Amino acid sequence: MDISDYAREYEASTQYFSDLISGLSAKDLSTSEPGGWTPRQVIHHLADSEAQSYARLRRLVAEPIGSEIQGYDENAWAENSTLGYMELPVENSIAVYVSVRTASLDIMRRLKLADLERYGMHSERGKFTIADWIRAYSKHPRDHAGQIEKALNA
Repeated sequence: MDISDYAREYEASTQYFSDLISGLSAKDLSTSEPGGWTPRQVIHHLADSEAQSYARLRRLVAEPIGSEIQGYDENAWAENSTLGYMELPVENSIAVYVSVRTASLDIMRRLKLADLERYGMHSERGKFTIADWIRAYSKHPRDHAGQIEKALNA
């Protein structure tokens, strides 16, 4: 595989999630399976996660090898009432998701194969390469799309 193959998969994953959420009704946004997140919560989570992802990629590309990559407690963010995952409208989070994914894709397309081995030290995962970043964030929207599909079918 070359960088363009990775970029196409990343872009396809972005589009898959965007297409799925574009047709959700107000009722759909509040549907969940028992103990699961609603599509609204998933959309807010993806916006926050992708904002973190956006910063991580830039750190991996620009900062010295081995720089710290900070994790975050996604459940604490999801449960924080000020962040509003349960009730805020999703439009701003969708805009964040699309914008940061598009900006990260611009960077991905500029990478060289040798760049895939650049790494930082993730506070939760340890060594985290650009290749790891690509795998994780190409898969992430599809995983959460599956979560939304399960909620809608519950």
